[in-house]
Amino acid sequence: MSTILIVDDDNDMREFLEIMLADEGYDVTCAAEAKQALGFCKKIKFDLIITDLRMPKIDGIEFIKRVKEILPETPVVLITGYASPDSAYAAMQEGAIDYVEKNFEVEDFKQLVREALAKKGAREEHADFIRDIEDAVRFGKIIGKSKAMLKVYGLIKKVAQTTTNVLIVGESGTGKELVAEAIHENSQRRDKPFVTINCGGIPETLLESELFGYMKGSFSGAYSDKPGLFEVAHGGSIFLDEIGELPISLQVKLLRVIQTKIIRRVGGSRDIKVDIRIISATNQDLREKSKNKTFREDLFYRLNVIPIHMPPLRKRKQDIPILTQFFFEKYSKKFGKKINKISNYAIELLMKHRFPGNVRELENIIERSVALETSNIVLPENMIISDEDTSDWDRMMDAPFPDEGLNLNEQLATFERGFIKKALEKANGSRTKAAELLQISVDSLRYRLEKLDLR
Repeated sequence: MSTILIVDDDNDMREFLEIMLADEGYDVTCAAEAKQALGFCKKIKFDLIITDLRMPKIDGIEFIKRVKEILPETPVVLITGYASPDSAYAAMQEGAIDYVEKNFEVEDFKQLVREALAKKGAREEHADFIRDIEDAVRFGKIIGKSKAMLKVYGLIKKVAQTTTNVLIVGESGTGKELVAEAIHENSQRRDKPFVTINCGGIPETLLESELFGYMKGSFSGAYSDKPGLFEVAHGGSIFLDEIGELPISLQVKLLRVIQTKIIRRVGGSRDIKVDIRIISATNQDLREKSKNKTFREDLFYRLNVIPIHMPPLRKRKQDIPILTQFFFEKYSKKFGKKINKISNYAIELLMKHRFPGNVRELENIIERSVALETSNIVLPENMIISDEDTSDWDRMMDAPFPDEGLNLNEQLATFERGFIKKALEKANGSRTKAAELLQISVDSLRYRLEKLDLR
């Protein structure tokens, strides 16, 4: 039986609510003033609290603020005969879930109570988002405690103790680089270099010299000898991100490195032995690419000795609350904001989103929300979440302009990042196709990817 607390100094209204809700089968407790109600809250964990706005000594807004310190999970509905937009907003800021005028329709109010209690039950499944982030399971820099992520952690532990090549497969934004780093940090190579390179973010002519190094005079601008990343990673691990973008000509040379552990600098004639572990990642279907002759089949099998599949965020929704809390704390500190929390209903909004951009998209949403929030709580209406009906730009234009202003360059970068991500998704990760969709050159796209830290 659900327990409900009614707080109202109006005897007639208090008794009316008590009788109505008791007839619905609820266990109802009544208080004539806030101080008495707070005393009840210290003894009973109510499922729902309904409070008046205007009360002597402690009004409804102050009561909500105090009761949230005692029962942070309990939903509160404000009910009053003195409705105003300011009081409604103030109540929502302090944690109220709804605001009702006393001339309500009885059936509508009963439905509101049922929905509030149902949402409380749903929220209890992920209420740890308002608790300390240390409640979350962490593996290195990876956060999550869903079954899907626990499986990934188990694979990381096993793989780290071997020397075989690993291929991490997953959609953009799932955290593939963090997995690669965790493998390195848990291996015997942890004290040696961990080197990363984005195979899709560098032109082919430069990629070879980046990986293999070059000799002085081997091409225009080669004024001195330079070791490549394979040499830099000697004794440690090299992470080849977006391996599916590696040109065919370099696929042949990478295969030779895997087979012989020998590299030769551009313009050089000396073979150089390297001791490296190769960890690669892709958001593409390399098996399909090998069938289409755009990725060497023999290289695929060499890289895919131990595959790790990173689940998309929509398949690990249990992790959304704790990831949200982590990013909320991170960006509150970064922007120097004194925001107390993210509202429960903002969390519910996130739980319903499909997150095509995965964890990176969630982080961007929280970063924007914290940066633009002007109150002490992040409310659902201040979250810019793209969907099929409304673009981020439309949502931003409809939102009130912050009193303290905003950084235009940061906002433009946010939308540029969003459009580029959508173009890449539309192009299935192909930079050439994405550049065509954006009507820019491939070099321009690569520059923007580097500038906006999109990997």
